[in-house]
Amino acid sequence: MGLLDRLRSGRRESSVSARHEAAAVSVSLLGGQDDLEVVGELAYQDTLWRLSGATLGDRIRRQIVAVLVPEPTNPYDANAIAVQIDGQVIGYLSRATAQDYLPGLQRLMSVHGGYIALHGVIVGGGYYDDGPGRLGVWLEHNPADFGIRSTSLGSAPPGFASADGVMRTGFTEAWLTDAEDDSYDLSWFNELPEADRPAIAKLRELLASDPDPIDRHFQFAELEARLYRSRDLYETALAEYDEACARHDAEMDGICAAFMAKWGKIPLLDTYRQMAIRQQKIKDWRACKWWAERGLALYGQRAAREEAVEDLIKRRNRAVAKLEAAAGPESRVRLERTQTAVVSATLSGGVPGTTGQDAEVEVLVCQECSRRFERMRVRGRKPMLCPACRAAAKA
Repeated sequence: MGLLDRLRSGRRESSVSARHEAAAVSVSLLGGQDDLEVVGELAYQDTLWRLSGATLGDRIRRQIVAVLVPEPTNPYDANAIAVQIDGQVIGYLSRATAQDYLPGLQRLMSVHGGYIALHGVIVGGGYYDDGPGRLGVWLEHNPADFGIRSTSLGSAPPGFASADGVMRTGFTEAWLTDAEDDSYDLSWFNELPEADRPAIAKLRELLASDPDPIDRHFQFAELEARLYRSRDLYETALAEYDEACARHDAEMDGICAAFMAKWGKIPLLDTYRQMAIRQQKIKDWRACKWWAERGLALYGQRAAREEAVEDLIKRRNRAVAKLEAAAGPESRVRLERTQTAVVSATLSGGVPGTTGQDAEVEVLVCQECSRRFERMRVRGRKPMLCPACRAAAKA
């Protein structure tokens, strides 16, 4: 554990619009391998671009050290934990994460006599159909340091409702309209055994016979949650979890069509976020990218919750950055073209490898190597270098 020089005081750029004149205090830097997600970066894009030292639209992957700063006077959440880089707020831990982590963070601050810092990365950028890509932030930590069990996948049932009353998984909406709609029947949920093992067996029986796509979606979601929760109980649970997610995905086009017919929007498809997280944890970045992009293609412009799309975009961007870091210039070009195609498909509500009718490809000439290269036409400054030369310049 090293000691950073000092936490520089500065102007807070937070939602409370107040100054944070922090006295210079010691900061202890902790390590770890587990991801800790930062949220709310959309409000701090200017700050992130400035801290990255890059030009708007560049592809970014910059290692940083971030400090966790509790905000007990935050008017929106007394448990709020701000994330600062060089004394500037660039985001927060999510409300749920902050509630879980605050006691451990306070204990660590007391033991070390100052703030706690973590290694992290600013990642994202690039150009897409709708303009420059956004930047996100990921931190690395050991959950045990904060008194938290090392797990990212939750065990909440598919009926877990959002606190703001906005459609989350869609289960609540389906449950409330079940009695009025004969096209599906969610009464099976009340009949599930409480214990996971018999519940898993029951869910498999239901999936073997129930033809309704809405029923099947929530049966798969509950099966996945129960299997993951059982991973410490029997050794095949994770393999069965992966299989359930793959089967669920194979039916998702029909499921999304049923959601659109029922509500005109796509609720949270937690399978894609959770599988992306699972692949992150085992460092399979190609699989992480696939699950994130598949989820993005299914959402298109139809997501009930914008943050679900934002989450997958950020996870996809991080996976791409990891893959690019291990690839040569030619591989980076291929990855960048694939990424652009997937984002185009997402914006148009299509599938990977396709683009919307209003998407245009323009051909530019690299001022370094004089080779032609293609990109999606976007507003703003045009790149002067091809992707390969840009990658070589940054290497």
